[in-house]
Amino acid sequence: MTRARPLIGFGEVLHRRLRPVGHAFRYGNYFWVLPLRQLARQPEAVVRRNQRGWLSFHDADHGQGGPDALAWLDGVLREHGAWRDDLPAGEVWLHTYPRVLGYVFKPVSFWYVHRPDGELHAVVAEVNNTFGERHLYLLHGHELQWGHELRAEKVFHVSPFCRVEGHYRFRFMRTPQRLVARVDHHDEHGALLQTSISGQLEPLSPASVRRAILGWPWMTLGVVARIHWQALRLWLKRVPFFTKPEPPTDFVTPAQTAPAAARSASSLVRTASVADSSAPPHGISGLTP
Repeated sequence: MTRARPLIGFGEVLHRRLRPVGHAFRYGNYFWVLPLRQLARQPEAVVRRNQRGWLSFHDADHGQGGPDALAWLDGVLREHGAWRDDLPAGEVWLHTYPRVLGYVFKPVSFWYVHRPDGELHAVVAEVNNTFGERHLYLLHGHELQWGHELRAEKVFHVSPFCRVEGHYRFRFMRTPQRLVARVDHHDEHGALLQTSISGQLEPLSPASVRRAILGWPWMTLGVVARIHWQALRLWLKRVPFFTKPEPPTDFVTPAQTAPAAARSASSLVRTASVADSSAPPHGISGLTP
């Protein structure tokens, strides 16, 4: 069996608001995709795990801030009925931003949990807002496949320009060379936001780290700056502003079952995406939370 190696994705984040006024942006960026079970068995120096470095990964940036993010994730799966005893023989890929010079803000990270046969078993979307709060959306069940749509009720405040209502529609696509994560927000009137993050994958190496540093030397600071810049633009467009509610009592929100029509459409999207990554759903190629 080929050993799982850490990856870096170079691509872009896209975001499109449909109502009450149109608003869209896209930014180039990069992200890491880390095989955490393999790294637990055989660490790799390029990851700079829990160490200083221009780019590094720290377990405390996830979950409850403990020293072992993978153990925390396994605990979440056990607690919420998504555990199988053979999962430790599979891989867990974490799709996330690294720290840059010790600083990070991660709007969303995705944990892709695989069974020993390589099939996707669960996806955990770990969402952070700029108020220091965090929430998990657990996507799990027989409908979870690459390219298939899963839904979860929106219960967590992310933006003051969106009410905490409606639901998210999640879809993930992956080939050996490309990863796309898409999260759309729908309310009672239909689609409100379409977001995605995508990238071309290559091995995480000293050379690819240098490319990331030279291309985006202050990437995670830029994430926060761009969030506030886009918020200003929305305010100038007079998009309604909503007061932040209290965070949800439950830390984890499970997925809902998507209607059959949506599942059928998602299957067509998956086929098109794998065959031609330049033909994304609804005109958006890429991903953002």
